[in-house]
Amino acid sequence: MTVSLGVWARPIDRAGLDYVIEAERLGVSSAWVAEAWGFDALTPLAAAATVTERIRLGSAIAQLGTRTPAMLAMTAMSLQHLSEGRFVLGVGTSGPQVMEGWHGVAFDRPVTRTRETIEILRRVTSGERLSYDGDVYQLPLPDSQGRAIRSMASPVEVPIYIASLGPRNLRLTGAAADGWIGNSFFCETADVFFDEIRAGADEAGRSFDELDLTVSVSVEITDDVEEAGRRHASGFAFTFGAMGSASTNFYNRAFARQGWGDDVAEVQRLWLEGDRQAAAARVPIEIGLRTNLIGPPDEIRRRLREYRDCGVTTLRIGPMGDTLDASLDGLGQLVELVDEINRDDPDPDPDPGDDTDTAEPTGASR
Repeated sequence: MTVSLGVWARPIDRAGLDYVIEAERLGVSSAWVAEAWGFDALTPLAAAATVTERIRLGSAIAQLGTRTPAMLAMTAMSLQHLSEGRFVLGVGTSGPQVMEGWHGVAFDRPVTRTRETIEILRRVTSGERLSYDGDVYQLPLPDSQGRAIRSMASPVEVPIYIASLGPRNLRLTGAAADGWIGNSFFCETADVFFDEIRAGADEAGRSFDELDLTVSVSVEITDDVEEAGRRHASGFAFTFGAMGSASTNFYNRAFARQGWGDDVAEVQRLWLEGDRQAAAARVPIEIGLRTNLIGPPDEIRRRLREYRDCGVTTLRIGPMGDTLDASLDGLGQLVELVDEINRDDPDPDPDPGDDTDTAEPTGASR
């Protein structure tokens, strides 16, 4: 089993496009664009598609409910044609603060909305005439002049990944998606996520091994592990305190299911009381160290093996410097380390008569 490497990208200007171009040159397998309340995820991917040839291009994520399922399908089909088959549609429901505060869309039935959107997407992209009777979506609209129509675009396959943290959504990922967009992840408690995804796949008669299991990490190659770990840990104060409301924070729940409930609750309390400095200091350094790749090359190599061995197939990493040159230097080092661990011989007692080279390149996944 091997692990592939993806990068977080912002191809909204020349420097952002150059980063994706150079990442492709270095052998990185995928580039991912986020969507919050700034730039959208899909337009930059169209720009990246025109200047690259091999790297896969994914949204992580396109927020569900901000576009109709048919509009999302149309955009996905356009991107798949522009990229000549390299586009991956990563979707997720975001949260009530963004959906209701920024988009003015009710945050209700998120798992049902995700399932129905995917079913509609599959119908549109496969060339079916669109008729759908769901709990969230009814197409054509009942008691209207609408009619069931078929896309004018040629059918095209669009891989769909789900960003999921809760048990029900994780099971849906296993049942309906081609991959998982994960975060808040510790190798030691991978089963918190993977057991649910596997159960969903089993229930749907699918193979868990066919899914691309992607996890987001930051990477810092450094000898000062203590300082870097503390700095990365402090950054989680915003996640625990502000990425959700006092009652609804999906990241906090995911950390709690992995044994960090008391720590997360205290960080959130301090943040909501306005003491952001104390909140940052209260985040355990272990969270910064164990959710990221931090340390000298030998430590990075060891942690890469942990991700690979626990079942992660793709790591999505952020820029490793403040400038393009610094980011590419760091990325080049990381590509070499990933290639090294992918060449590890999984057989502890190889046949001495077999000298076949079975190593796969960085872009391969299980």
